[in-house]
Amino acid sequence: MHFRHLGRSGLQISEITYGNWLTHGSQVENDVATQCVRAALDHGITSFDTADVYANGRAEEVLGAALKGERRESLEIFTKVYWPVGPRGKNDQGLSRKHILEGIDGSLRRLGTDYVDLYQAHRYDLFTPLEETMQAFADVVRAGKALYIGVSEWTADQIRRAHALAVDLGISLVSSQPQYSMLWRIVEDEVVPTCEELGLGQIVWSPIAQGVLTGKYLPGEAWPEGSRATDERGGGEAIKRFLSDDTLGRVQKLRPIAGDLGLTMAQLAVAWVLQNRNVAAALVGASRPEQVEENVKAAGVRIPADALAAIDDVLGEAVTRDPALVARSTPKRRPV
Repeated sequence: MHFRHLGRSGLQISEITYGNWLTHGSQVENDVATQCVRAALDHGITSFDTADVYANGRAEEVLGAALKGERRESLEIFTKVYWPVGPRGKNDQGLSRKHILEGIDGSLRRLGTDYVDLYQAHRYDLFTPLEETMQAFADVVRAGKALYIGVSEWTADQIRRAHALAVDLGISLVSSQPQYSMLWRIVEDEVVPTCEELGLGQIVWSPIAQGVLTGKYLPGEAWPEGSRATDERGGGEAIKRFLSDDTLGRVQKLRPIAGDLGLTMAQLAVAWVLQNRNVAAALVGASRPEQVEENVKAAGVRIPADALAAIDDVLGEAVTRDPALVARSTPKRRPV
């Protein structure tokens, strides 16, 4: 495994980070989830990402149980707050002081730890003053319940304003967690340059584009049974943007590029996001331990410039780049 600093902070994390968005507590049984976490540890992964909303808290519980007995100081545990959890009451959501302070306590209880290394705002909250949100995060840090603060799917302007408040409050805002892949590059023009300027690093999710970049979806053919495209509960809606015959046909043309580099399609996709110098880690999930073993082989891979150019030529207009799409991730109304 290789390790990178998270932004300009002193925190080092594994460049392949295990995430359990669509698996733990929902798609796979707890014993299989535990096997996947053990496989991650066996292959040198030390960083683990989750959120309170994943399976309504069960994902945090499963991850905490799977990590029980490990030396806490040797791990980096990340979680997030924003989306509705629990009984979904009026204050069980958002980035109010009440929800953040109650949310961190719930997450720590489910994870079975005294602190998280990184506590992230899962979305931007239009209905809470940013000053209130950042003050609450500062209090979480000062209470020793989180070491660093991050955000997920925030615009460059939102990040800039939050960073200025974090500096005033004396806390470390160190990371952004956006969707990023060969096919989805909307953060490259504005978010990444802003983060480079301010000293934040990216922890990117869906580097394999919901599984599309594995090449298992073929143009003109039915989706594989049990795949994410057939499961509305497990990201089926999110994957639809990548399932046009044109996009799938272009993805198939990546096979010889991956083969020439001695990589599988999934390894090529994960290695590709890690070529971005602002990316600290690629989040990978797994429903089987063997998937972990495959993905970790992308660590330390360097893709030569001619291969990167060939990837761009193959994917062409299938790539989504519009930076205006980042703002769409900010909910325009309360989740409940």
